[in-house]
Amino acid sequence: MPQLQNLNNNSFRITFPGKPLAVRSALAQMMEQLTALDLSDHDRGNIELVLAEAMNNIVEHAYIGTPDGMVELQITPTYNGLVCHLRDEGVPMPEGKAPSGSPAPLDCDTEELPEGGFGWFLIRDLAHDLNYTRISGKNLLSFRISIGAT
Repeated sequence: MPQLQNLNNNSFRITFPGKPLAVRSALAQMMEQLTALDLSDHDRGNIELVLAEAMNNIVEHAYIGTPDGMVELQITPTYNGLVCHLRDEGVPMPEGKAPSGSPAPLDCDTEELPEGGFGWFLIRDLAHDLNYTRISGKNLLSFRISIGAT
């Protein structure tokens, strides 16, 4: 079950098992915490999309074959958006860096469209200041999501 903490600097931290249903629950709890920011529907949608993609990538790729992995998400509201930090102890990203996020090719018949390949494109399109590092056996992904921009 996800555990939510309010931190002293207006930050929120949630720790949850690296499982699909836990991602859903953690995302719902975090979005509920963000209601105090009076976000637009557009901002809420962007935040939810980026967080869901990033957290599901951890479950699907970093924790593949690891049933007991934990994920930590911390969000700090700032003057220019939400700064997000994700930590996990899963396998590192290929080549030690976040994927480039190139869009999947769509110039094919409908039945040949790729099943995946859009997640990192969306993350990179909607998030800023993206940084990935691996330190002491932990993956650290940070990014900022703008809010209030038109």
